Amino acid sequence: MFTPVRTRHTFEEAAEQIADKVRAGELRSGDKLPPERDLAVTMEISRPTLREAVKVLVEAAVLEVRRGPGGGMFVASDVVPTELIRRRSELRRAEVAHVLEARRIVEPGVAKLAAARATEDDFAALERSIEAMHAIVVRGYRADDEDRFLQLDVQFHLAMARAAGNPTVETLMRTLFRQLEIARDMAMHLPTVPDWTIDIHQRTLEALRHGDEDDVQAVMDEHLGQLEKTARSVR
Repeated sequence: MFTPVRTRHTFEEAAEQIADKVRAGELRSGDKLPPERDLAVTMEISRPTLREAVKVLVEAAVLEVRRGPGGGMFVASDVVPTELIRRRSELRRAEVAHVLEARRIVEPGVAKLAAARATEDDFAALERSIEAMHAIVVRGYRADDEDRFLQLDVQFHLAMARAAGNPTVETLMRTLFRQLEIARDMAMHLPTVPDWTIDIHQRTLEALRHGDEDDVQAVMDEHLGQLEKTARSVR
């Protein structure tokens, strides 16, 4: 009944698929949906993303979740409000904006600390992330490389946080990236631009090696500014 989710708005499409089945009469009030694990596998999305879709539909009184023996996800109504997806999408976009704003406040300072404190081991860790990204592009970037590429991106930024030499700063950056990953997964998978990402990381590493605060600030402004611009452009 359900198909893989292919767009960059994963939780929205998952909710829309379920809602469309209700609108079409393929799912009726009282019908039970497949178990969460099975439905997530069928749609090829994460279980947290599916839970977000279900939450949207529960709040709209389209689904209900019953606990205990015989529990599960059930259709609660044959009527689907037309505005429910748009409202939730706007909320998630606001969350992404908040995380990016926090990152804008914190990460340039982290980079300046790293420029002052990084060791050769720290620089080597940053270089490894860039080299691994480059290897993906050289062999031919495919759609299924996106998760690996994004993971390497996070590794680069966390390596920079470690290079700052402050465990509290590293923990803070891990929290920011975790929140950004959740919001990104649920709301809007920002398109990956491999060549630009590698270039900006290389220039970030060069600025850190030179240790000039103005250069570090400039490259971080460019990096974060591009991410913010992309986030605003996604609809």
